[in-house]
Amino acid sequence: MRAVAAFLLVLCYLAVSDAWRCSEGPRLYNVRQIDAGQGKVIARDTSGYVYFLIGSSWYRMSSVRFRHASLGPAGLWATSNSGNRVYKYIAGNFVVSSGLSLQQVDAGGNGQVVGVGSSRAYCLRSDLASSYKRSGSLSWTSLSRVMKYISCGKYGCWGIDTSNRIYFTQTLSPTTCGNSRWSLISGAAVMVEVGTDGSVFVVNSSGQVFQRLGISSRYPQGTTWRIISMCMPVRHVAYDLGTLWVVTTSGLLMKCTH
Repeated sequence: MRAVAAFLLVLCYLAVSDAWRCSEGPRLYNVRQIDAGQGKVIARDTSGYVYFLIGSSWYRMSSVRFRHASLGPAGLWATSNSGNRVYKYIAGNFVVSSGLSLQQVDAGGNGQVVGVGSSRAYCLRSDLASSYKRSGSLSWTSLSRVMKYISCGKYGCWGIDTSNRIYFTQTLSPTTCGNSRWSLISGAAVMVEVGTDGSVFVVNSSGQVFQRLGISSRYPQGTTWRIISMCMPVRHVAYDLGTLWVVTTSGLLMKCTH
């Protein structure tokens, strides 16, 4: 396995376009999902275990098996494999909440937490997210959108619906979770990553990665998509502080900069 992984990563290094240069990330086999924010990186493997990156080494954070995990200004949140229960990482432990069940969660917005459960998008107000410090019930607000993936950043939130259509909203309030008017964006994707600086990347059903160009405070939805050439199909990406973290469909982890 190690020899095959090294060979594939050499091919990737040679094949990726000049705009982005990729190398092998800190070694963790069978990666399924990655997230990064505020200089921190976490990963989840095929067994559902979540790992935290310190230097060049990964450290398992819990014996709980998770479906999805995310970190950002709202902290570290995750959803479990068993029952899709929502957890927050508090003082060295994942603390479970009661109430809503979610399959995917995102903590990268302006203090709020968003997620998807039963193909519906939900939002947890920033004050509730920050004040949650022990096991108990959380009050989520429905965003009245059919979604399978959602991610927020500096300029707004992006979502993918069950038909792989891409949506954007600038009007989701972190303090109230209200007034979210969604606009349809050209393209199709199965997941979206929004960096805390507003950068946006998507992965489509063929495993191709695209970056949204032209994003600014004046044009928060950007202007066009540009493909980022990869030598292998991609499952998941995360972006923080100029680094694009890439998980391939074969479970290899790459670290890309430009």
